[in-house]
Amino acid sequence: MQITRFERGLHGRVAIVTGAAIGNGRAFCERLAEEGAKLVIADLEEAVDTERAVLELGGEVVSVRADMTNPVDVERVVLAAIERFGCIDILVHNVGHYSEEPFELLTFAEWKKTLEITLDSIFHTVRSVLPHMKKAGFGRIITFSSDTVWLGTPYLTHYVTAKMGVIGFTRSLAAEVGKFGITVNTITVGLTATQSAGTSSAMSPLLEHIIPAQAVHRADEPEDIANVVAFLALPASGIITGQTINVDGGVARH
Repeated sequence: MQITRFERGLHGRVAIVTGAAIGNGRAFCERLAEEGAKLVIADLEEAVDTERAVLELGGEVVSVRADMTNPVDVERVVLAAIERFGCIDILVHNVGHYSEEPFELLTFAEWKKTLEITLDSIFHTVRSVLPHMKKAGFGRIITFSSDTVWLGTPYLTHYVTAKMGVIGFTRSLAAEVGKFGITVNTITVGLTATQSAGTSSAMSPLLEHIIPAQAVHRADEPEDIANVVAFLALPASGIITGQTINVDGGVARH
């Protein structure tokens, strides 16, 4: 698709969003649909509610149940996008694994699991979508790290290590693929008010502890991150690449 200097919105663009069933992932899908993108949504679980939300916004959507650490499943997601929409313009990779454990009690199995879900999934997914973006001469790859990489949060050595790896991946790949019209950026996020944070009916004690440390004294909402995702997906953001953008209300003043 030809890009004009003043192109607005994502009408006609095709986005794959992983980890799309609940929380932040669902918000990303809704926001991209509002901008006019066509969605291919992938998750380990059924993403029925996300699919319904996109359709209610007037969007087009394909839902695939997939494990993004499995290259066979990844290829099924990519094939679904190509067969239905003919191209892949945007990848929003929202897959990771979080657990807390003092380092001396951390098992090697948990260490490997954290790196596999967080980093191996990025390897397989980006490796599969990249040829399609290079062929089109356009691409937006958006991944997620954590504000814990700036804070050095204890009991998260395995998690922080994996999330730092996302930043390294972003910087190196961005330098490699920019000549093809592809940008690569990551967003570091804090705890958001989602179902996974236990805040569907009331604010979690953890959020109550974090909010006073923020510069903006309110809970981070999935929509806050989704707005940044939409911006990075736009053709107009094409000069921004290799960057890590912190979205956590100012807990980490990076």
